[in-house]
Amino acid sequence: MSAAYETLRKAVDDKRVMGCAVQVSHNGVVQMPEAFGRRSPVEDLPVEADTIFLTASVTKPVTATCAMILVDRGRIGLDERVSSLVPEFGDGGWRDRITVRQLLCHTSGLPDQLPENRALRSSHATLQEFIRRTYRTPLLFEPGSAFSYSSSGMTMLMDIVQRVTGKSLADFARREVFELLGMRDTSYGVDWDKAERVSRVNIPAAGFQYGEADAVTWNWNSRYWWSLGSPWGGMVSTVADLTKFLSMFLNEGRSGTTQVLSPSTVGAMLTNQVEDSSSMPTGASLDNAPWGLGWQLKAPRNSFFGDLVSPQTFGHRGATGTLVWADPSTGLSCTILTNQPFDDGAGTHAALLRRFSDAVVGSLVSG
Repeated sequence: MSAAYETLRKAVDDKRVMGCAVQVSHNGVVQMPEAFGRRSPVEDLPVEADTIFLTASVTKPVTATCAMILVDRGRIGLDERVSSLVPEFGDGGWRDRITVRQLLCHTSGLPDQLPENRALRSSHATLQEFIRRTYRTPLLFEPGSAFSYSSSGMTMLMDIVQRVTGKSLADFARREVFELLGMRDTSYGVDWDKAERVSRVNIPAAGFQYGEADAVTWNWNSRYWWSLGSPWGGMVSTVADLTKFLSMFLNEGRSGTTQVLSPSTVGAMLTNQVEDSSSMPTGASLDNAPWGLGWQLKAPRNSFFGDLVSPQTFGHRGATGTLVWADPSTGLSCTILTNQPFDDGAGTHAALLRRFSDAVVGSLVSG
């Protein structure tokens, strides 16, 4: 595994990545986490094995898991219309046809971010305000006719979970996922008792969508964002906790003697739900599809997880520079948490994480 770690160590030494922590597991044997670099752009604070990172869109599979727990228990149905669960969401047209399944696999027609996303964040809008705006945001296409990655879909999943359970998404996830898996350092929004362990993001200033001077009170490093706990990108976690989450999926929904999800539900989440993505007319891309329920799946033209993982591999990445994946065919899982956003234009950071993933797979041969 030393060759894999060296790719990240060199990237930190060359100042291409400010800091990162990684953990690999193989057939249930969990390697010790490795940590490199700094966790702050302005202070000389090292990343440590238990450093907490902003996971960005790695939040989405957890939000999806909360919804699928309700499917598992017969509280909601995959092909149930969202408007039957949230009447305010209906409009008598296309919106009434959106299903829970379509929210989970990004075929609902809802946009990624709301058109007024920047204005909402700069005004420190609540999650309830994001939900309310999602009820009426224009659709990009007829539900089910195309694939388009959608953070707004996660907003509606949060609304559904909260309505059905009577609990906040953060509380439901804590009780039904994090506590059961022993994910002690994971939460929607920062636990302020642990704030000193949280890594800041090395936000580029010029040209970055949230890096301008007016974003200082609402960017990734702001108290507002740390407190919001959004269902699409507001979770914080450690490499050890996310390794436990991946292991649960590799073990058919179990963690020790605790069954978090049924094997059938895990199977559904890891099965392609976007069967004909190549022929979808709007917003579809073989670089993004196929998708399961909350999880991105490996495809020939999708190398986010590296080139050497098997076609059974599932995972997700986050814009703050995070990547998780697991390969059921080899029993490998890999959690890479960096504080370097995927925003260099040339894709060099994404390429680095792909090379690391390839070296992890290669270590099975080279030892």
